Amino acid sequence: MLKLSKHPTVISRCKHTFSLFLHTSTAPNFDHLIEKCSSMSHLKALQAQITIRGLAGDAVSVSKLVSFCALSASGDLHYAHYLFEKITQPNRHIYNTLIRAFSCGRSSDKAIFLYLKMVRFGISPNEFTFPSLLKACAFQKACVEGISVHLQALKLGFSESYVMVQNGFINFYASCGMIECARKVFDRMEFTNLVSWNSMINGYAKVGLWEEAFLLFGGMREDGIEPNGRTFVSLLSVSSRIYDVELGKFVHWYIEINGAPSDTHMQNALLDMYAKCGHLQMAEAIFRRMADKNVVSWTSMVSAYAKHGLIEPAEIVFNWMPVKNVISWNSMISCYLQNGYYKESLELFYRMCGSCVIPDETTMTSVLSSCSQLGDLVQGKKLHDYLRDSGIRPSVTLCNVLVDMYAKCGSVQEALDIFLNMPGKNTVSWNTIINALASHGSGHRAIELFQEMDASGMQPDAVTFSGLLSACCHCGLVETGRYYFSKMSQVYKIHYDIEHYACMIDILGRQGLLKEAVEVIGKMSVKPDIVIWGTLLGACRIHQNVPIARLVLKQILEVETYAGGLYVLISNIFSEAQQWEEMRKMRILMKDYGLRKNDAVSSIEVEGRVSEFMVDDKKHEGLISSTRRSTSSRIT
Repeated sequence: MLKLSKHPTVISRCKHTFSLFLHTSTAPNFDHLIEKCSSMSHLKALQAQITIRGLAGDAVSVSKLVSFCALSASGDLHYAHYLFEKITQPNRHIYNTLIRAFSCGRSSDKAIFLYLKMVRFGISPNEFTFPSLLKACAFQKACVEGISVHLQALKLGFSESYVMVQNGFINFYASCGMIECARKVFDRMEFTNLVSWNSMINGYAKVGLWEEAFLLFGGMREDGIEPNGRTFVSLLSVSSRIYDVELGKFVHWYIEINGAPSDTHMQNALLDMYAKCGHLQMAEAIFRRMADKNVVSWTSMVSAYAKHGLIEPAEIVFNWMPVKNVISWNSMISCYLQNGYYKESLELFYRMCGSCVIPDETTMTSVLSSCSQLGDLVQGKKLHDYLRDSGIRPSVTLCNVLVDMYAKCGSVQEALDIFLNMPGKNTVSWNTIINALASHGSGHRAIELFQEMDASGMQPDAVTFSGLLSACCHCGLVETGRYYFSKMSQVYKIHYDIEHYACMIDILGRQGLLKEAVEVIGKMSVKPDIVIWGTLLGACRIHQNVPIARLVLKQILEVETYAGGLYVLISNIFSEAQQWEEMRKMRILMKDYGLRKNDAVSSIEVEGRVSEFMVDDKKHEGLISSTRRSTSSRIT
């Protein structure tokens, strides 16, 4: 028995229609019946009757079946492709239908494949083929294929005379970042419509060329073409990208003055613009006035509060959301991560897993970063196992986060294994593993990997050399450090940052080359900060160099750096040199300035839980004693 819609009118109509063709001996009008279908079960019943009556070869009926499956809201695109594969000689209409159906989404590459198959079988494309095909090329960023399609359209004479084909080329070139090519197509168009102008304005918006976008908007009005919601959304997105609230206010003013129809999509764009430009009150006002809030509206508000570090309002809005999608969960998890609430981000992730929403790569990137910050290897491994079981194919970015997580949690071999097995690597990949090896004392291996990176043609950056110099520092490789420090500027043309100077001073200071370290500070292109002076003072303490420590103290007093740790370090240098009077003066100076060294926080992992504690912390005595018992039992 057929499964019909529960609506009484639909049930009555469908029962009557289907009973007629099931019991009549005459051939029914299948084309008309297919149009009346309300579900795939009805369509499959009709397909069975078409096959029984020997009409499976009828091109019109089969084409109608494919169209319903491919384009109807209650259809099934995979079944449409299945029917298509059964057709021995598909016509151009069937190819166009499937190319259109596959043109958007993850399966858009199938649209390109179908086009190639169509041409291979000698079926020539028409003006309805190219717009959908170009949409697929734009979605896939298939630049070579899109340019080939353009050449084919020119050859067949469709590129210059059909507005919808030309609009497809504008959208394709703009989506692939070839904005100049898009503009050439636009300028050569004999006739333009609203879609042409919107595609071009949106193209400029995507690449951040705000002046061109607004100039084109002016030209659009001069041509007498009235902008619509999509025009305003593109212009507002430009303001959001460059954080220019004045441009956004101009668009908002134009909408209000001209009485342009404001739908939810446009209101969301306004909300997003004010939120990203830092005008939280305006964003809140728009959000409150919205009569029809969708999941994008709620998520934009969560992101707005997150950007301003307002955790509680973000939580309230998130909890009030009637519907949450994966982007909503990601926004709140990211909010916790950005504001240092790492445990809360992990807890929210597990709440997300308990809902009907499936985490994606962005989710995993955020929660793995939280594990990195917490140093929680147990949770990190659980998340890695979940990633393997989920079927998500990790991108280069996600693999980089995994490498970073294992490295920061102390499992550097795991980090190295993941790095070596990565199918593709970018500069961040090499930087992450080089810094990981350097911080774990494997400086020689870090230098080897840098040499491999250099040989592969991958261009190093400032972060690469921070890790490389750190590796030289930890291994005491003074000459190697000098070599790469000079090569960084002379060969790779990378400007020195404060971190590079600090690494070089640390390299020299650890080996007792304090005078050379002072010379490096004297030649610095940037002003020395607390990191530089702290690094030099650390070397002074190791080598008991009081004169240079006094020099550093003089510099600190001149720049009025009120860092308690530096004064404590100088005091300790005087104490170890038994210069008690100098030490006493330092203590008085610290008291006068109201300085004290910040308390350090340590963390320990016991039975899968990470706990933090400070000096003289009494809150974790039970945990510490249980740790001692478990440690002693292992030793015995």
